[in-house]
Amino acid sequence: MKNNRYRRVLLIDDNEIDNFINERMITSSHFAQEVIVKNSADAALDFLRGLTEESQFPEIIFLDLNMPVKDGFGFLAEYELLPDALKNHSKIVVLSSSISPEDIGKASTNHHVFKYVNKPLSEKYLEAIQL
Repeated sequence: MKNNRYRRVLLIDDNEIDNFINERMITSSHFAQEVIVKNSADAALDFLRGLTEESQFPEIIFLDLNMPVKDGFGFLAEYELLPDALKNHSKIVVLSSSISPEDIGKASTNHHVFKYVNKPLSEKYLEAIQL
């Protein structure tokens, strides 16, 4: 049996089909043992605010940019206010269908964003994520 590379990841995307596909890719490729799915930036922020122990923190947060109500950039602005212990433990990978140079540039220059990956996730993209 192949070991999972990471214990826990958080997937933030409003598209249920993308969530289903990406969650399957993450688990079937043994990228992570547990995938937590949140379908909005606010639901993800509420989840993260409720974590009290480092063992609960996701190692990787996959973040979609284009979501209603609060987009990925709105998430990043509020993520900045979360405890340092969480921010130091979790790495954000923007997972987006946007090919806009403006979006890519804005996301890539955010110091919390570790990597920018185009949807859908693939094993090749997952293999390239090395913390």
